[in-house]
Amino acid sequence: MSAQPTGAWTVQQARNLVMDLGDRITGLRFLIHDRDPLFTSAFREVFTAEGLRVSTTLPRTPRMNAICERVIGTLRRELLDRVLILNERHLALVLREHLIHYNRHRAHQSRQQRPPGIAAQPAHDVTDLNDQRIVRRKPVVAGTVNEYHHAA
Repeated sequence: MSAQPTGAWTVQQARNLVMDLGDRITGLRFLIHDRDPLFTSAFREVFTAEGLRVSTTLPRTPRMNAICERVIGTLRRELLDRVLILNERHLALVLREHLIHYNRHRAHQSRQQRPPGIAAQPAHDVTDLNDQRIVRRKPVVAGTVNEYHHAA
């Protein structure tokens, strides 16, 4: 990180990202960024050389990139406000663990409280606690989230 980033620093960060992505960059098609002057023509050239289409958001349209902003907000509230990240490797580990939890276990209102990984509504919406007395707690995502499962 830089306290006072410059256009040259941003270009170097773009080059570092392209190197880190390696062959995975071929799976990407677009790069969308705002109109910050740090995103120079040299910055855009790094990505166009890799075959990406670079687009800038329209001026004064804060909702144009709403999905990305929603993801960032969710990560901040559910993860980064609760965990002290030690380094880049630790961040990657915690993000990977959170992604698994988010897609396999976390309830989503838009999916009637089902996680994205479950295609259909479970057979029974209400669990009879007389049949299921023991519930196990499993801490995940660096201990910030708990997942609950019926004991076998």
